[in-house]
Amino acid sequence: MEYIRHDPSSPVESESEMRNKSQHPVTEPSEQSQVIAICLLAGKIMLQSGGETYRVEDTMKRMAAALGLPHSHSYVVPTGIFFSVDATEPAKLIRISERTTDLDKVSEVNAVSRRIGQGQLTVQEAHELLLEIERKPSGYSYAVQLGAAALSSACFTIMFGGGWGDFLPALLCGGIGYAAVILFHRWVRVKFFAELTASFVIGMLAFFLVYVGAGFERDKIIIGSVMPLVPGLLITNAVRDLMAGHLVSGLSKGAEAFLTAFAIGTGIAVVFSLLM
Repeated sequence: MEYIRHDPSSPVESESEMRNKSQHPVTEPSEQSQVIAICLLAGKIMLQSGGETYRVEDTMKRMAAALGLPHSHSYVVPTGIFFSVDATEPAKLIRISERTTDLDKVSEVNAVSRRIGQGQLTVQEAHELLLEIERKPSGYSYAVQLGAAALSSACFTIMFGGGWGDFLPALLCGGIGYAAVILFHRWVRVKFFAELTASFVIGMLAFFLVYVGAGFERDKIIIGSVMPLVPGLLITNAVRDLMAGHLVSGLSKGAEAFLTAFAIGTGIAVVFSLLM
């Protein structure tokens, strides 16, 4: 067996990479720029919709390889995406300022990536599909979101040991609290203050309902009502990113989840300090 030394600056392509490159050759600079734009758009949609950092990087790399750019490099953090393909093309950056939870869009981008890998989509078709996904509104209207938050709050209250007499008060507190988050976030773009104010509203309303006799255990009502505000997906993604070795993203998402929990606790603590 002969040992062949090669230059690291010109890596040897695997058989699958050569096959993908032959299926989707990228020779024109304009087409290469369009492939980069497609990868960045896919990463932007996934990151804004609650996708994990490692999933975003893996999807962008697979799409670039399937479209004829096998030696791509991506670096994703919760607030931005860096993407580069080779030394001749400058690295591209996309700033991420708004993040929400829309796993339907994450699934749709993954479906587009798989179709690209199977050779079912051209560069132009993939770009049009991704633009359509980006323009697509949230899968659920505000009315459905408020109804789900209210119902889940009432069910959490029962699960945490509350009585059936606290079901309707928790349903009301949870719905109003979630509406307060949406409303205050429109007025104040800082998420921390929106969550703090919403938890304060929940605490005040729970105290009022118990005071007038509409509820019985205010602690159970409050606990159940703040559950829709708890950053469960953010905590999960933080742990998964840390396990995947993305320390910067994992720690930043964990810090964001801690701030959300701190905002919720502070709002409730202010209510107790005022009324107890």
